Amino acid sequence: MRKTVGEALIDLLEQRGVDTVFGIPGVHTAELYRGLAASRIRHVTPRHELGAGFMADGYARASGKPGVCLLITGPGVANAITAMAQARADSVPILVISGVNPVATKGLERGLLHELPDQSATIASVALLSQTLDDGRNLAPVLDRAFAAMLQGRPGPVHIEIPLDVMEQEIDIPSLPPPVPARPELPTQALDEAAQLCRAARAPVLILGGGAVGANAAADDLARKLDAPVVTTVNGRGLLAGDPLEVPASPSLPAIRELLAQADLVVAAGTQFGQTDYDMYVDGEFPHLKRLIRIEIDPTLAAAGPQAATTLLGDAGQAMAALASRLDRQSNCGVARAAAARNAVLDGLSNKLRTEVGVLDTIQQTLPGCLVVGDSTQLVYAGNLYCHANQPRGWFNSATGFGSLGYGAPAAVGAQLARPDCPVVCLTGDGGFQFCLSELGTAKDEAAPVIFLVWNNHGYQEIENYMQDRGIAPIGVRPSAPDFYMVAKAYGIEAEKLDGVNDLDAALLRAREVRRPYLIEILID
Repeated sequence: MRKTVGEALIDLLEQRGVDTVFGIPGVHTAELYRGLAASRIRHVTPRHELGAGFMADGYARASGKPGVCLLITGPGVANAITAMAQARADSVPILVISGVNPVATKGLERGLLHELPDQSATIASVALLSQTLDDGRNLAPVLDRAFAAMLQGRPGPVHIEIPLDVMEQEIDIPSLPPPVPARPELPTQALDEAAQLCRAARAPVLILGGGAVGANAAADDLARKLDAPVVTTVNGRGLLAGDPLEVPASPSLPAIRELLAQADLVVAAGTQFGQTDYDMYVDGEFPHLKRLIRIEIDPTLAAAGPQAATTLLGDAGQAMAALASRLDRQSNCGVARAAAARNAVLDGLSNKLRTEVGVLDTIQQTLPGCLVVGDSTQLVYAGNLYCHANQPRGWFNSATGFGSLGYGAPAAVGAQLARPDCPVVCLTGDGGFQFCLSELGTAKDEAAPVIFLVWNNHGYQEIENYMQDRGIAPIGVRPSAPDFYMVAKAYGIEAEKLDGVNDLDAALLRAREVRRPYLIEILID
């Protein structure tokens, strides 16, 4: 049986487990849509290609599967670059499939619709891989290469462009994709060296980053064998949720730095040691680690950052499980040290930050099992310093790494579609929400019961504070905002306003009861 490349693409995506795609159709992708109607894949239409990329990111983080976009060439792909850069910084697997003008026109700059001088090269700086499908017969191996790039090493964004003339080529339907190759076994010598360091430790600490988010069981086993406090970075939050060993706090805080400075061994799994996790205030005071075991899948990242006594190159879950299997249970006062660190963190927070952390606790307690998806806004900054997430993948946002605005609302929609049985709360500010306000329409169209929590402090308050602290006259930090309540109503979405946070729990319960998109605006003085 023969089909066009556009039709075959949908079949092959289904074979690889794709059930949702995000995109805005156009003349440069219409052929890719030919097979969608007969498929089981759900198509979601955002209001902007930036939203499509962020939705794919939120879907991927919530599900653990790649998020997929179908985008037009030129402006469509260019609009999604910010989302791809955020995904690259946070190691999130998203696949952007775009059109491009016919093969013979590449690089000639003839003024064709949506033409870029070299689209693939434009994307290459943020994508793990950007490849052109010049011959439809290579569709299956190109997709195999794309999925391998997203899933076999450090995850990230991948781009495939299909020329308009290639989309219409008829090809034989390829066979089922080859099985995903198994990751190589970790070297026995490196594991034995790491295990020897672990047995000798009397004050170990375990750090878990986003690369470990799918390995909760292995992390739990290793933490108990070591009897070690477990510090989670922003993208690692929710691992060992609620366990007495859990320390859900930023390594940028003095109390956590003191915990690490006193440790005679630190085991760090799936973390880049990036500035926005380890030196948020750019003070250069992160301590020297006496002895470090690094678990990292990317050898280029393993070569950077703090010097390690030994490095285990491979998947975080496999490495932690293999290391734990070599250890007997130790007694290192882990629970007491973890409790002391948590208490020291809370004691060191300002009254403002403690209030904001209390708001996050209210959300978690009122909506058990919820996912909290955040933009760059004050509540999120507070939670990135300290907050409990009730499950792995239960707390993520764009306020680390690339640090984009406008992420929260579309990513929350993507997360809700990936996990329809979980409550999803979007934390966004009145400034960042205006980057993507129209994605309320997508939530409405998809009946995605996201609770949009708008923290309205009347502008870019965090930037205003930053400028004032440095003696800079704050300019451009008070953009006017619409009446969010009325905007929600205009989209047919129920909404309410709160003057402060005192009645937030009741409002969250009302929103949950509706089981449709709901907006809560909190006015902050």
